[in-house]
Parts: sequence; structure tokens; C-alpha cells
Amino acid sequence: MIATTPPLIRLPLAPTQLPFMTEPPKCLTEDGSWCAEVWRLTGNEWLAASAGWLVAKPLKILLIFAIAFVIRVLVRRLIDRLTSGEGKTPALLRPLKERAPQALGALVSERRQQRAKTIGSVLKSLVTFIVYGLAFIMALGELGVNLGPVIASAGIVGVALGFGAQNLVKDFLSGIFMMLEDQYGVGDVVDVGEASGTIEAVGLRVTTLRDVNGTVWYVRNGEILRVGNSSQGFAVAVVDLPVGYGADVDAVIALLGRVATEVAGEEPFSSDVIEAPEVLGVEKVTPESVTIRMTVKVRPGRQWAVQRALRARTMGAVEEAGIQPPMGRLFPPTAPA
Repeated sequence: MIATTPPLIRLPLAPTQLPFMTEPPKCLTEDGSWCAEVWRLTGNEWLAASAGWLVAKPLKILLIFAIAFVIRVLVRRLIDRLTSGEGKTPALLRPLKERAPQALGALVSERRQQRAKTIGSVLKSLVTFIVYGLAFIMALGELGVNLGPVIASAGIVGVALGFGAQNLVKDFLSGIFMMLEDQYGVGDVVDVGEASGTIEAVGLRVTTLRDVNGTVWYVRNGEILRVGNSSQGFAVAVVDLPVGYGADVDAVIALLGRVATEVAGEEPFSSDVIEAPEVLGVEKVTPESVTIRMTVKVRPGRQWAVQRALRARTMGAVEEAGIQPPMGRLFPPTAPA
């Protein structure tokens, strides 16, 4: 028989006996570190000593951003719930002052939704900036970065951007305060100085309105120094009627009061009139005419329709009563042929 030697059984070497492994690192004695676990798995002194940078810190940074993401999602959902009214006033707007005129009808809901949507968009942007900003600062702290110079540099950059984009910042801040104070909204008839008309859209930077000629105006919020809103609270329909210099003023006042009361009691103006019409009397006297003024307190936005109806009705009533028209003494009626 041919003698054979039994195969050698190779026993696993201890980590310190492997050719690429060295002595155990000193970090094994630190409590709560990843050093011992990495040393047990790899047996590499460099990997074990760098476990904090290679494993612990990346995991902490990922955990920080994961928590920041969850917080951002939850807060944004809360903002969406507060800004969705489903036909009612959104919960976000209830503590704020609202001047939306009820005369706008269906536009009131659109106005509220746009206002809530815009404010919600601002809040979402602020939440994203704050949450991710804090997460980024915490991540830099985990990496051992000195945050003092970073914060100082960010402040300098912010100041530089503020000077460079001060018009944009001005428009943005003006839009925020306008939204919070509800100075105007969709459907309001406003006068902003250079342009006047009906508001079609309200943004944080630009307000869009359309005038009576159909022209659309885009007005930067930061450039609006004053706003005349004709659609808040109530309005006053003012009608000035000129009559001849020799007309009986008392008779004209009585006639105008009767006609205005009739118009205010008829549809569709009866629902628009808040208080009874009032004839104030003589407003202006000139060599050509005497102007009689009457006013009616109406719902906001309905003053122009009431004024047109009153003018049309009073002109016909004055003519039927034979009251001398303006300039009548200069152009006496001719005798019929």
C-alpha cells in the first residue's frame, strides 16, 4: 500500500494573527462607540478607529434629515388642513380680520381660498427653510464644523442679497401684510393710484386688476402707497341733478325724494339699499344751474348700478314735472308753429 499523509487542518487565525491586522485599537474601551463592533466584524484597526466617521456620524446625519423630512411633511399637512375650508371660511383665516363684502356673492369663497392658499404657501416656505436649515446646522455640528464663522458668513451673504434684491423683498413683505390685513381681494373695486379697476388676482409680489376699458394692470405690491377700496363695509350712491336757475328748489327736493324712495323699493335695488334715500339739498349754485344732491347707502359694489337707475328715473320725472332744465333761461322754449 502507498502511505498517504492526512490533510492538514487549518485552524482560523485570531484577528491579531492575520497578516493585515494589527493590535486592537484603543477605542475598544469607549462606551457606546461603534469601534468594538467594527473591530469584531473586520479586525482592521483603521476601520475600527474610524468607525465614528464612517458609520456613526453618517447614520446620525441621515437620522437628522429623516426626522426633519417627517416634521416638514406633518407640518405641511397641518397647513393644508387649516387652509382648506370646503365652502366655509378656512380655519387659518378665522383669527384674522376679514373685510370681504357679502355683495360679491360667489367671489367671496374664491377670495377666501386664494387668500388662504397664499398665506399657506408662505407658511410652507418658512417651514421648509427653518426645518431644513436647522437640520443642516445640526449636521455640520456632527461633522465638527465650527458654526460661528458659518453663521457669520450666512449673515453677511443675507445682508448682501437683501441690498441687491431690496425691491423684491419690499414687494414680498408688502404682499404678506396686505394678505394678513385683508386690505383688498379678488372681486374688490380699488384705486391704487396709477390704476383702478376690479381685482382679478392677488399675489405676494404683484396684484392684477382690470379697469373699465378691459385693460389688465399688473401692480407691484411694494409700489402701492395707498389703496382706495370701494367694496368694503358699505357704499354710498351719490347723484347730483342740475336744474335751471329759476326752478323751485323745494319742489325739486320733494320730487327727488319721492322718486328715490320708489326706486329703492323696487327690485332689484331693494336688496341693495341699506338705508332710506336722503336728499341733501342744494350742493352747488352757478349762473347756469342749481345742483341738487341726494344719497343712498347701499351694499358695497352696488353704488354704480343704483346711481344709474336714479339718474334715469329722476331725469324723466323732472322733465314730466316741467321743471326748468339747466341753461333754460339762456335758451327759452320756442312757441309751437
